[in-house]
Amino acid sequence: MSGGVGVEARGWGWRHAGRRRAALAGLDLVVEPGERVLLLGPSGAGKSTFVRALAGVLGGEDEGEETGELLVGGRDPARERVAAGLVLQDPQANTIFGRVGDDVAFGCENLGVERDEIWRRVREALDAVGLRLPLDRSTAALSGGERQRLALAGVLAMRPGLLLLDEPTANLDPAGVIEVRDAVAEVVRRTGATLIVIEHRVDAWLELVDRAVVLEAGGGVRADAAPDRLIAERGAELAADGAWVPGIPVVFERSTPSDGETLLSTDALDVGRGGDAPLVQRGLEVTVPAGTSTVVTGPNGVGKTTFAHTLAGLLAPRAGRVVASDALARGVGPEPIRWRSRALLSRIGTVFQEPAHQFVAATVRRELEVGPRAAKRGEAEITATADELLDALRLDHLANASPFTLSGGEQRRLSVATVLATAPRVIVLDEPTFGQDRRTWLELVGLMSRLVNEGHALVSVTHDLDVVRVLGDHVVELERAA
Repeated sequence: MSGGVGVEARGWGWRHAGRRRAALAGLDLVVEPGERVLLLGPSGAGKSTFVRALAGVLGGEDEGEETGELLVGGRDPARERVAAGLVLQDPQANTIFGRVGDDVAFGCENLGVERDEIWRRVREALDAVGLRLPLDRSTAALSGGERQRLALAGVLAMRPGLLLLDEPTANLDPAGVIEVRDAVAEVVRRTGATLIVIEHRVDAWLELVDRAVVLEAGGGVRADAAPDRLIAERGAELAADGAWVPGIPVVFERSTPSDGETLLSTDALDVGRGGDAPLVQRGLEVTVPAGTSTVVTGPNGVGKTTFAHTLAGLLAPRAGRVVASDALARGVGPEPIRWRSRALLSRIGTVFQEPAHQFVAATVRRELEVGPRAAKRGEAEITATADELLDALRLDHLANASPFTLSGGEQRRLSVATVLATAPRVIVLDEPTFGQDRRTWLELVGLMSRLVNEGHALVSVTHDLDVVRVLGDHVVELERAA
């Protein structure tokens, strides 16, 4: 498709089923064909809800209640097919097929694109996002960042009139952010597509967009202007309300703690996903001391998540060992991979890269009660723990909501809270600050810092350079295995 399509919201709103508060209410917004809009607002302001509605994937009447009117190219996206392509926050939710080429080709096939043209577009889109892999590569072998590039390639190959990107670079290393931004810029320039992009870290996108719209929490537009003007005139105000504003650094001071006893260590550790999957790291020698924070960095695809899951006792080492100290392993043996799930629950907690993958309960409160109940805590303690975490992570107003209807940032905070509920000595976190606005980032990092001060050991996989700066008592920088 060539050319962009317009968007019009007239008093539009959406309330998820079972919620008292609307995710969005009274939204009035017009986006002209070909405009490039950066959509901002605090975590939970309804940004993801809005772009899902524009793509026609929000759900029907049984999923929630819609008010007002929403049009894409003059059509109601809830009732008619519209020329929109959406990249979701959760990279795994974007993956449909088992092979890279098939996954990118899927959208084009649905549009009836001729076969030869489909595969030309597939190769072009993969190259544009820097995912230079064989078309028959298994999608299961991709890292979270690689899956995010794959999802973007699939949407770019469709050449939609409306391109909707929900934090498309949240799981990418800095080089990947620029590569993806440039790929989007080229597609928009070539096709004239309308662009709406949600990002908390906006620096990389400012040169591409011509308009910034800030949503109020719960409904309405707080600000709408050219990005440079918005930052110059209201930057300090927006930063105070939680927006990541270029030129206004986040300030968080903490002293570097002294290492406590070693709780986990690796001995000549080789890691990989198992089976015939290639090794992603060899010969790792890492120690995890109590009362410290270790961050794991490196480009996409080097095995950061695989290493973290092996360290946490969720994946078997391909060679070498992960060894727990006597204090951590008392009564269960030195190798976490051999522990039962209940032993892991109270000793090593893991926050996964995709938050929804660890949700099992119908409400936020019940989700926070799962771990303590499995650990045989008393009911009074279970309730007190849930109350404390709901308040600490700004989730108290969502206690009775389904975890699966939360925003990406809210889901991330809940996934962290579920692990903290059993107070394990070691906490392994994969991209813990994903999807957080400035205010919730400070609250989450503050909580992590307090855990370190209380003697817990934290291991965080991250591309967030501020997390590296603030919480990098020890830094493990992984490179591609030889």
